[in-house]
Amino acid sequence: MTHHTMHRRHLLHAAAAAALAPWARLSLAGGAARPDANRFVLVILRGGMDGLSAVPAVGDPAHADARGALAQPAGPPLPLDGLFALHPLLPQLHAMYGQGELLVLQAVGLAYRDRSHFDAQQVLESGGSRPHDLATGWLGRAVAATGAAPLSAVALETAVPLVLRGPAAVDTWAPSVLPEPGADLVARLEVLYRDDPVLAQALARARGLRAEPGMADNPAMAPGAARGQALTLARKAAEFLQRGSQVAVLDLGGWDSHTNQGAPQGPHANSLRTLDAMLATLRDGLQAGGTWGRTAVLVATEFGREVAPNGTGGTDHGSGGAAFVLGGAVRGGRVLADWPGLARARRFEGRDLRTTTDLRAAIRPLLAQHLQLPRAAIDSSVLPGSAHLAGLDLLRSSAG
Repeated sequence: MTHHTMHRRHLLHAAAAAALAPWARLSLAGGAARPDANRFVLVILRGGMDGLSAVPAVGDPAHADARGALAQPAGPPLPLDGLFALHPLLPQLHAMYGQGELLVLQAVGLAYRDRSHFDAQQVLESGGSRPHDLATGWLGRAVAATGAAPLSAVALETAVPLVLRGPAAVDTWAPSVLPEPGADLVARLEVLYRDDPVLAQALARARGLRAEPGMADNPAMAPGAARGQALTLARKAAEFLQRGSQVAVLDLGGWDSHTNQGAPQGPHANSLRTLDAMLATLRDGLQAGGTWGRTAVLVATEFGREVAPNGTGGTDHGSGGAAFVLGGAVRGGRVLADWPGLARARRFEGRDLRTTTDLRAAIRPLLAQHLQLPRAAIDSSVLPGSAHLAGLDLLRSSAG
């Protein structure tokens, strides 16, 4: 009997999700974080962001020769600490750095080195050392490893990404350009669901997270427009986090920069602009809701690019790269890097920025200190094989 009841519930929920697609696509995940609980956001940059473009090592003596034409972006780099700068298309991130809310990681990466997007993303999301060693995601295992109720988590995608797959249910949300559901349909669903607390709660959350006004008729906000959709997802992530979600995951694709990388209006430049605006939108939404001061955001990619440009003005798949940690809970205004240098003899296989910091050394304190996960669970199930890594100093002392 229980099996049939739950089967019917999921079918009804799927029907409601389709009917309410302009508002949200939500799973049956329940529960909400305390208003004073810390929040965590993971932003995955798919395609392999060139960390030496986003965070150029302008103070390295080999920088100009190593990077060739890519050493000269369209505008002056935004200075950080003398050795490093930010790309001029990241002014909002630079402002956060100046306000002590952005920490930059350089020469960071995965244990994986073989340059396949698919395998590298599998390692990034699973939290393992080799592709397919782990079938679930490190964040999915983390939200279920609290020792009490699972953390409330949401993926701003149509399906749960690998990084959030695990024992606990999570929400998903994605924008739609379908027409708004009529008031009569909504009223009928309310009557249908009024005796089922789980479905009634899901419907209420969907109604509270309606699509952006005008999204269907504004080309800049259509799903095919990367910038408009990225800003929509950032706003919705902030809403979910204000309403009780403790963890959110966002994706931003388009970082595979094999050709014409330095073009001022090319795909790479547009990706940098979009990333800068997306993170600023997320910050603004969380600040407006009073949640930014308890938030940490990790921005990571599956690998960096080769140091030298290729023959078509781009960069090919590499290994070491850059990552960002930002938020009101972050002790920013710093660059953390065990810098290996850009001279050819210092590169991995003579090609790549050498990885000197394992990305898991940044993930561990975000889980242990910020989300208060038991260290034993992190060592054994969430990030197995990482106990030997010294966690990086990322957070303000009062950030939990």
